[in-house]
Amino acid sequence: MNTYFIAGTDTDAGKTVAACAFVQNLVKHHQKTAVMKPVASGCYWQDGKLVNDDALNLMRHSNTTFDYSRVNPYTFAAAIAPHIAAADNDVVIDKETLVAAVEWFGQQPLDNLVIEGAGGWQLPLAPGLRMPAVVKAVDAKVILVVGLKLGCLNHALLSLESILHEGCDVVGWIAVQTESEPMPRQQENLSSLRELLGTRELAYLPYVPEWSEKDLTIYFNGQD
Repeated sequence: MNTYFIAGTDTDAGKTVAACAFVQNLVKHHQKTAVMKPVASGCYWQDGKLVNDDALNLMRHSNTTFDYSRVNPYTFAAAIAPHIAAADNDVVIDKETLVAAVEWFGQQPLDNLVIEGAGGWQLPLAPGLRMPAVVKAVDAKVILVVGLKLGCLNHALLSLESILHEGCDVVGWIAVQTESEPMPRQQENLSSLRELLGTRELAYLPYVPEWSEKDLTIYFNGQD
């Protein structure tokens, strides 16, 4: 099973749309693909359990069916940093629990597991624990999502440098236009990202209204 981790340059970088697009592309190529959103805040109650829209969108686009608790082990209602939400609820986000949750999927007949992170790459999870430690422990391949807004060049380069410093494998990046209006000089910024990042551009996703209902595989230009 290939394990992919979708990392953002920061919050609201477009991780969910990029992750769903990537899942769609894998499914289009007839690969059995499961999804995870291991830690989520900003959840709400549905049918007696806390759920998260990011996780539900991922599940909608995958071609496998698993219990919600498998997809999203840690759920918090408050739309704040997960480690703060966890502390407010007397919960400690545990590395071994997250690793075991990923390894469970590895025992299923799957081609891929796509994991969407939360916040930016260096997200704190608990005292002494940040997300990169989990990504490295499960040997996930990292895809960096760059939200196209002012500051994206700096954020992208710092994130990529940090991912490589952690010893993780970066397989590519996805640029996302997160607002209906393009950022100033967007094409020039895209050209700069292509020059500076030095790793494969998997897709550029323009702003797509109601994207969760659309086929986003067209933006991958036939790439696996």
